[in-house]
Amino acid sequence: MPEIRRLPESLVNRIAAGEVVERPAAALKEVVENAIDAGATRIAIHLVDGGLTRLEVTDDGCGMAPDQMALALERHATSKLPDEAIEQVATLGFRGEALPSIASVSRFTLESRPQDGDHAGQGWRRVVDHGDIIEDTPAALPPGTRVRVEHLFAKVPARRKFLRTPRSEYAACKDVVQRLAMARPDIGFTLDHGGRRVLSLQPGEALASRVSGIIARELADNGVAINLERGPMRLTGIAGLPTYNRGVADHQYLFVNGRPVKDRLLTGAVRGAYSDMLARDRHAVLALFLTVPNEDVDVNVHPAKTEVRFRDGAFVRGFIVSGLRHALSGGDR
Repeated sequence: MPEIRRLPESLVNRIAAGEVVERPAAALKEVVENAIDAGATRIAIHLVDGGLTRLEVTDDGCGMAPDQMALALERHATSKLPDEAIEQVATLGFRGEALPSIASVSRFTLESRPQDGDHAGQGWRRVVDHGDIIEDTPAALPPGTRVRVEHLFAKVPARRKFLRTPRSEYAACKDVVQRLAMARPDIGFTLDHGGRRVLSLQPGEALASRVSGIIARELADNGVAINLERGPMRLTGIAGLPTYNRGVADHQYLFVNGRPVKDRLLTGAVRGAYSDMLARDRHAVLALFLTVPNEDVDVNVHPAKTEVRFRDGAFVRGFIVSGLRHALSGGDR
C-alpha cells in the first residue's frame, strides 16, 4: 500500500499556483486586487510581452513594513480577515495564497513603504526567485507598494508551453484591468504595454462615464442608467438599448459587491431580461453592479474568485430580470 506523505512546501505552492495563476492575467488580477484592498487612489500597470516577460503594478496604498512583507509571502497569511467570519469578507482578496503562489513560479519582487507608523520612512525590497529568497534589503521608493513579476513559469516548462502568444496574453491582461477599473471609478488607472500607454483613467469619475469610456463611447447615448433597490439589494450600472447589440457577448460586464464575476446565474438573468427584445444570435451590451449583504453571497467557491453563490439565487435572478425590463421599457429614463 502506498504511504501517505506530506508534500514539501515548494510543491504545495506550485500546486496552488496551478489553481490561482494559470496565466499572466490571473497574476495581474491578484496583484491589482491587493492594491485596491490597500486603499490605493492611483494604480500604474506596466506589461512587457503581454505579461509573459514582465508585469509590474505600482500603487499609492497603505504600504507594508518589512515584517508584514515577509508574512505576505507565506501561505494563508492575510490582513483581510480580522476574525474567522469568512462569510463577512468585504475585500477582493482574502485567502492569502496569491503572492506565495506567484513567487513560487516566477522571479517575484515586492517593494513597499508604509504611509505611516513606525516604518513610514523605510522602504524595503524582497526578491523571490521561483520560491527561493535571493534579496531582502532596504529600498528607496515613495509610500505605497510595487510588485514585479518576471518570467512567469520560466522554470516550469510543462506550464509555460500552455501559455498563449504575447498578443493573446496582453488581451487577457487588458480585460482584467478594464473590469477592475469599471468597478472602482474612484481610483485612477494607467496601463502601459511595451512602452505605449493604452489606458489612462483619472480618479473620481462618474460610474456611467467610466463604464462608457471603457466599453464604448456610444454606449452613453444608446443605454439607460440602472439604479434600483429592493430591500438590502441594489442594482446599478448602464444597460444598452435592444437596438444597440453585438453578435457576441463579450461586452457584458457583471459585478457583485465590486467584484468582477463570470456567473451563469447573472448571465442567464441578462439573457432572460432581453429575451423578448433581441434575436437569439444577438447579445446585449451592459455593465451591471449588484450589491447584496455579504452574508447573502459566498465568494469562496472558486480559487480565482470569479464565481459566486447566492443564498437565494431565484430572488437575485428575478430582481435583475425585472429591474432591467423596467429600465429598458422607459421606467428609469
